[in-house]
Amino acid sequence: MKFTERLKTGKKVYSFEFYPPKTAEDTSKLFNTALELMRLAPDFVSVTNSSSGVAPYRTVALCGVLKAQFGLDVVAHLTCLAHTKAEIAEICGGLRKMDITNILALRGDPHNVVSGARRQDYSYAAQLVADLKREGGFAIGGACYPEKHPEASSLDADIARLKEKVDAGAEYLITQLFFDNAYYFRFLEKAAAAGINVPVLPGLMPLTGYKQMQNFTSLMKVGIPDELRRGIERWDGDKEGMFKFSVDYASAQAEQLLKGGAPGLHLYTLNRSRAAIAILRNVKGEVPE
Repeated sequence: MKFTERLKTGKKVYSFEFYPPKTAEDTSKLFNTALELMRLAPDFVSVTNSSSGVAPYRTVALCGVLKAQFGLDVVAHLTCLAHTKAEIAEICGGLRKMDITNILALRGDPHNVVSGARRQDYSYAAQLVADLKREGGFAIGGACYPEKHPEASSLDADIARLKEKVDAGAEYLITQLFFDNAYYFRFLEKAAAAGINVPVLPGLMPLTGYKQMQNFTSLMKVGIPDELRRGIERWDGDKEGMFKFSVDYASAQAEQLLKGGAPGLHLYTLNRSRAAIAILRNVKGEVPE
């Protein structure tokens, strides 16, 4: 089913994000995670890729396995910096053969492009969205940043660029992770004022430790509220204490978002199931053991 059709029902949607494993051991762990998360009956799972020229093909293959063997509806991430228009068309053909009709269209991180692999056909995600729209048959989503993209000069400038993506055909948006809901609701107001009226699914992930928190703040420019920072500092080194605190914080975040009108939740899993199960159990209450 196209993800946009699920959004139109008005029911809250719940989804998980995976990334393609690199080793046989990681593949086994991911498939075990997929089996566990199947019990939660997610509306879809998404599969990431990097900006390299190889990873999108791994993404397509993993999407096919998750759909065929696990019966999961899949959203394939597709970046454009390392691909020509012809290669994008080829990837779309592969997705069609597997009856995968959902794509999250991304520019990709220039820093992750293998040296010499950068192509010149695309510069922005809006250009990829437009090509996918012309391909036809896909429900197309895009990424957005409640605190602004790290490269943007301001949130208003970032939203202006996002408007181009929506005008090109993006039918829904999934946010970068954030830890302060005020950013999400402020973003919705500014986006609506700019004429962006597609559903915006919030992306959440519990922090696992102090080092991870530092990475998010330094690399992704994600703000950390004082309450969260104090909790991470308090429980750092205590694995179970950290897990409970982080899940409780993410669960409270999720509940507030849903009550505030968010269309659902997109959980970044890091290919693990325990936190996602715990959060949905806290939020929904009827998640099976």
